[in-house]
Amino acid sequence: MNRRLKKILKGFVIFHVVMALALVLMQCSFTNYAEKSYARAKKEKPYDVIIVPGVPYDKSATTSVMTLRLYWAKHLYDSGFTKNIIFSGGSVYTHFVEGIAMKIMADSLGIPPNRTFYETTAEHSTENVYFSWKLAKEKGFNKIALATDPYQAALLRRFIKRYTPGVKAVPIVFSLLDIDDRSLPKIDTTKAYVENFVSIADRENFWERFRGTMGKRVREDVKQEKQVQKDKAVLMSGN
Repeated sequence: MNRRLKKILKGFVIFHVVMALALVLMQCSFTNYAEKSYARAKKEKPYDVIIVPGVPYDKSATTSVMTLRLYWAKHLYDSGFTKNIIFSGGSVYTHFVEGIAMKIMADSLGIPPNRTFYETTAEHSTENVYFSWKLAKEKGFNKIALATDPYQAALLRRFIKRYTPGVKAVPIVFSLLDIDDRSLPKIDTTKAYVENFVSIADRENFWERFRGTMGKRVREDVKQEKQVQKDKAVLMSGN
């Protein structure tokens, strides 16, 4: 084996070792973040409401992500961490409105139906938090938390600080949630079904979806809200 090939192979091995170590460190970091957030929430509970971001729903199968988020929401309700739950998400990638489908399943898991709500306009994680936060405020809920996986919660921290002040994170602590033997109930999806559905992948190109993920609709809504308040102030002043 010549020197050049040995050097390439050595670099290849080092790269993958470094990547593996980075992944382990990231996993430890997210686990630590989730456990610390949970401990803080335990001291501050109960919250008026938690926000649970939606996951695409397919009637023939449910994903592990949806199972995790729904059982985490149930855990937080059963443990007295929250009084209410908002499930958020429109019909983004499938015919089914995520927020409605998740509420129906949560009700089927034994959470009182009058304690679960849905928000159906969000198509991205930033919108899940923002539009649910607005809905929570409209319903008089002030103590609000985000309940999702630690990766999504961490990614949304800066956004939350800027656009939904006061929202805390209660990310999933995987050691407290064993879903290996759990499945989600089969539900009547009539209320969640959208007849004339068009996937976001067909409505928007990659960059449009990326801008949505980065909060484009949220910024537009905030701008519109400010203009409304400005117009009201002008009317009140009599000018």
